[in-house]
Amino acid sequence: MDPIRNPYAPGAGQRPPELAGRDRELEQFEITLERVAAGRPERSMVLSGLRGVGKTVLLNALRSQAVKRAWGTGKIEARPDRSIRVPVAQAVHAAVREVAHRHRDPDRVDQVAGVLKAYALRTTLADRKGLGWVPPLDVPATKGRADSGDLELDLLELFTDVASLAGDLGVGIAVFVDEMQDIEAGELAALCGACHEISQQGAPLVVVGAGLPHLPVALAASRSYSERLFRFVSVDRLPREMADRAWRVPASDEGVDFEQEALDELYRLTDGYPYFVQAYGKVVWDAAVGSPIGLDDVAEAAPLAEAELAIGFFGARYERATPAERDYMTAMADLGAEGDGPVATAEVARHLERKPQSLSPARDGLIKKGLVYSGERGSVAFTVPHFGRFLRAR
Repeated sequence: MDPIRNPYAPGAGQRPPELAGRDRELEQFEITLERVAAGRPERSMVLSGLRGVGKTVLLNALRSQAVKRAWGTGKIEARPDRSIRVPVAQAVHAAVREVAHRHRDPDRVDQVAGVLKAYALRTTLADRKGLGWVPPLDVPATKGRADSGDLELDLLELFTDVASLAGDLGVGIAVFVDEMQDIEAGELAALCGACHEISQQGAPLVVVGAGLPHLPVALAASRSYSERLFRFVSVDRLPREMADRAWRVPASDEGVDFEQEALDELYRLTDGYPYFVQAYGKVVWDAAVGSPIGLDDVAEAAPLAEAELAIGFFGARYERATPAERDYMTAMADLGAEGDGPVATAEVARHLERKPQSLSPARDGLIKKGLVYSGERGSVAFTVPHFGRFLRAR
């Protein structure tokens, strides 16, 4: 096959040519945008799932919907070692710029820009280090608004003012947060508190988050009402019909089809995980000699796809771990020989013939690096599908 015409896109966060299996989420967000803009109560959305299931792709698709509705939008990617104050300021600044040029009152726009500047300037020197972004310089910082230093209060005042500016135009503001589980617990509570007040006001602003499977637990721990504040969506692997659609539709646009046996084998190899669907689709396309793509083409391409995943998808993550952390993950893989589901931390300790307390640094390091997560007390699981299989094959 011509590699230039290869339609599959296994890049990180890169939208595939056919966004299969996410119609329900897209339709629900359309309703959310319409209701919020009309002043009707509606919950924000939180996406959670393993690595490689397409959370970032879906988050970007939701943002595109908001842009088409002429909303102001901004996006941040949370990091465990950095406060969200500056990233939120950057995202809100981008959102304000998208609506400000349509506003008929420049003084009102400058007033909101002044509040944004006041909010951003409350950032500590440590949190500004290494960032090239500076708040708008052509307006003075407002005094006494979003500048208290209390993150929850400042977020509330900032969100209130920018939402009001967008509301003048009959639209809203949407802030998208990727890797939401990496927000420090106190700041996550502040964000939830501000969103709670905003929703009670009926202000046209939504926060849409995406993160690992334990994100709903982290939100519930930060504020007890988070389960009523957000609409939680579990982003999982694609069912067979949707996986077939993800392979077939892009290929048909290029005049190519698949034999049923080839699709059967592809689904067995990928389990329907969207990243694997794209990765195998790309390699199989390059290996195939013509249409329809058959079982022999898949058999020839599968080792190549596995080798690429072993280096780029699995290997890169494995190399980030310390020797002690690798031992911990290997024990998890051994104990989960029937799959990659959660394993008890006590079982890991017994397997390694160690005391549980002595393994806490390794477990905590893996959680901070996003390699494992703890969905419930006393258990851990891999954040990456098929990671146990990869470790057992080493």
